[in-house]
Amino acid sequence: MSTFNRNPDTSYSVAGTRADAAIDQGLRSYMLGVYNYMTFGLALTGLFALGTVFLAVTQDPSQAVAQIGNSYLTSFGATLYGSPLKWVVMLAPLGMVMFLSFRIQSMSASAARTTFLVYAAVMGISLSSIFLVYTGGSIARVFFITSAAFAGLSLFGYTTKKNLSGMGSFLMMGLIGIVIASIVNIFLGSSALQFAISVIGVLVFAGLTAYDTQQIKEMYFHGDGEEASMKKSIMGALRLYLDFINMFLMLLQLFGNRD
Repeated sequence: MSTFNRNPDTSYSVAGTRADAAIDQGLRSYMLGVYNYMTFGLALTGLFALGTVFLAVTQDPSQAVAQIGNSYLTSFGATLYGSPLKWVVMLAPLGMVMFLSFRIQSMSASAARTTFLVYAAVMGISLSSIFLVYTGGSIARVFFITSAAFAGLSLFGYTTKKNLSGMGSFLMMGLIGIVIASIVNIFLGSSALQFAISVIGVLVFAGLTAYDTQQIKEMYFHGDGEEASMKKSIMGALRLYLDFINMFLMLLQLFGNRD
């Protein structure tokens, strides 16, 4: 009789506590994977952007074959930035992100990871052109501003008890508006419209950072296998990566010093 449990609720409480602890630990590992993939993607983008500029730009005018603004271009740079190839470089990241978004469910986790990293590298080549427009110091300054803002917004999205799902449709409408306005402004070349796009863009991508973080957190399921969990981590990393890159570009247009 001494083994009889006079308080059966205690065992359920302990078991529930252990289950909750396991879920919390799993969630932390899952979110850490999301942020690790995102951070590695950003680092890869930065390395490829700097490497591309190193190969494309020369400080010796006698070795230059072309010039854009104050930048002297090597033959590689002239081909990359001054030929129709520039459109391929500009549009390739868009094609790859659409491919990854639509095909990730049918991919293996390793294939999705490889595609994401290749995408980040191609984005770095595409973004290398900002070094021809803005000073290196202002690019670095805006990057750190974006990093601080992103960290705060993502932390808010992760910890808040408020349901942010109602923001989703509003933010998507804002995102579509930004895309349409940006296309229109290619033909108009209006500095006032570009300023408005940048301001609204910062607000939209700030909201998306918090919203996406909460959505990624809610995607977690403790019963997922390693394959499913990795694919969710990569898709989450891609969403946050895009939020960071776009917020960075919008802030750069507002606060970057032109070369």
